[in-house]
Amino acid sequence: MPASAASAVVRRIGLGLRRLATVPEYPGPAAAGLPQPQPQHPTSKDAYFAAVHHLSTIVRRDFYLERTLNRLRLPSPFPPDLALRVIRAAAPAAPLHAARFLAWLRAKPSFAASAEHFDALLLPLARARLFPHLWSLASDMRGLGLPLSPTTFSAVISSYGHSRLADQAVEVFNRLPRFGCPQNTEVYNALLDALCANGNFAGAYKLLRRMARKGVPPDRTTFSTLVDSWCAAGKLWEAQAFLDDMASRGFRPPVRGRDLLVDGLVRAGRLEEAKAFALRMTKEGVLPDVATFNSLAEALCNAGDVEFAVALLADASSRGLCPDISTYKVMLPAVAKAGRIEEAFRLFYAAVEDGHRPFPSLYAAIIKALCKAGRFADAFAFFGDMKTKGHPPNRPVYVMLVKMCVRGGRFVEAANYLVEMSEAGFTPRAPTFNVVVDGLRHCGKHDLARRLEQLEMSMKGN
Repeated sequence: MPASAASAVVRRIGLGLRRLATVPEYPGPAAAGLPQPQPQHPTSKDAYFAAVHHLSTIVRRDFYLERTLNRLRLPSPFPPDLALRVIRAAAPAAPLHAARFLAWLRAKPSFAASAEHFDALLLPLARARLFPHLWSLASDMRGLGLPLSPTTFSAVISSYGHSRLADQAVEVFNRLPRFGCPQNTEVYNALLDALCANGNFAGAYKLLRRMARKGVPPDRTTFSTLVDSWCAAGKLWEAQAFLDDMASRGFRPPVRGRDLLVDGLVRAGRLEEAKAFALRMTKEGVLPDVATFNSLAEALCNAGDVEFAVALLADASSRGLCPDISTYKVMLPAVAKAGRIEEAFRLFYAAVEDGHRPFPSLYAAIIKALCKAGRFADAFAFFGDMKTKGHPPNRPVYVMLVKMCVRGGRFVEAANYLVEMSEAGFTPRAPTFNVVVDGLRHCGKHDLARRLEQLEMSMKGN
């Protein structure tokens, strides 16, 4: 959108640059012999997004929307990209008001709605279950010769399915060719999800055979949707039989069936069955892929079963599993939180040896565990090692270390890290300053507390 168009919209809706009455005027050059500071004016980009925000607020909240829009005397022709951004901003909260805004625009001869304008409305209408309005817009799109997006109608089919309207989801699927929308893999997956959500496994199985006849290639989502549904229903062996039957028909999933079963059990919350199945896999010499192992490890750690996750990782690694950085991101914080500091160090250095660059959150988990165990000297040394090896700490690491020092009564070290944090360009919050200053005064370090207060005041002044 050109800067001139943005400025025109801003002027029309009353977002001109105004000086607040509570702000004092800048002194003239003659006052005190100082040069007059120049105020910072918004750029054209600021004006553009101010217009988007203001118009979307009007669309969402104004009861007499059309009358208000007419009174604004917006420029003609209305910029299409601005209209699209306003619809996207307003439609999730107020899809009917956004539809009224699009209808108001379409009534103007100078505005030509595109498929993107309609797509931005169809998905919010589907999520709000406003299906009559959705089909009215779809009919308008067909009348204008605009293409319908398979992604949008996949979301519509899923919305019907999760609203317990499986028959209507099937009807939408069958009506897509009339609207010129292709029935691709994404659309088939949406209908599979709708059928499985309503327990219609026989219909889902028939839909898979139809995919084979039509030559539509399945993907991982196709198989995982069905396997997840079987596992959620507690029918593990039926899921295994389904995968075996698909393989016998030449319908091979893009990943191994056992990985899909483990994923399905984890998503269904059947953690004990997933653990038993994963153990049986490793004993048979069949390793899960890394993504499957990570999802299982995350579920185990969230459930507090860190011991089993560590043992499973050691067993799988000895049999040839190669952990990735996501594995360490899941395992290391959980192990450190459980108080197994030495095991956390082992995982950390294993990640380094595998060629992964540790990020601050991995360091932070170990530093926090060391502080909780009262090993502040080791925590400070590890923090120094983090900086010397070229991994600069970020704000959360500094804040966590200061808080742990305060909890441990190490107020001098907390003050030093506050100063270091400010020198690194991170401004500490006032409550953090206050708790450290109070601790310094309590332990008799009044000079250091005064210097810290001066630092806080100088940072506020800047």
